[in-house]
Amino acid sequence: MTEKENEQRTHKTIEQAEQEGKYIRKVRSFVKREGRLTNGQANALEKYWSVMGLNHKDGLINSAVLFGNDNPIVLEIGFGMGKSLVEMAKSAPQLNFIGVEVHRPGVGACISLTQEEGVNNLKVYEHDAIEVLADCIADGSLTTVQLFFPDPWHKKKHHKRRIVSPEFVETIRQKLKVGGVFHMATDWENYAECMLEDMNTASGYKNLSENDDYVPRPDSRPLTKFENRGQRLGHGVWDIQFQRTV
Repeated sequence: MTEKENEQRTHKTIEQAEQEGKYIRKVRSFVKREGRLTNGQANALEKYWSVMGLNHKDGLINSAVLFGNDNPIVLEIGFGMGKSLVEMAKSAPQLNFIGVEVHRPGVGACISLTQEEGVNNLKVYEHDAIEVLADCIADGSLTTVQLFFPDPWHKKKHHKRRIVSPEFVETIRQKLKVGGVFHMATDWENYAECMLEDMNTASGYKNLSENDDYVPRPDSRPLTKFENRGQRLGHGVWDIQFQRTV
């Protein structure tokens, strides 16, 4: 048995290990693929992070101070390379957008594109969304939460890693204003079914679908190249929108 294996066996729980100052890897809802920053991404991070970047360590945000206005706030979890998020922000200057992404190249790309497009109603975190929601976002402060094409963890044994769960759904409800909307989209039918089941069994939500299942893709969600290609190949995409009622 290696020293590492022996240590993990000795510290049987994460809590015990943390109390003793040891680090045990926790299961997360994402796999962090760092990748290599391009020069443009690195330059954008260095030059514009002070303007666009938000730090988890700074704690609860004051959106009126942050954006200089009281416009409604849209928060997107996992914006990838940021193209769709920047497009949405540019098309809706009457809204404020906050993006959360763990992958540094994506954050750099988003910041770079934001500057190219002259968008000034978007801020970003490079951090785990679960921790951002817990520590930085006030209850009842969001108009919309967007979760588009999260990692499907398609193998059944990995379903527990999916970010959408009853606990996550309740966290989102608390962060939304009454009347606010949780909007999800996925191209994995099984995940869509699981999302719908979790939402239907959650309290304090109303399905905005006329048929109590899925909604047509709203114009506010840009059609990506990936999605366009999938449609040509006959692949489905499922949009789910639930509104906070209480």
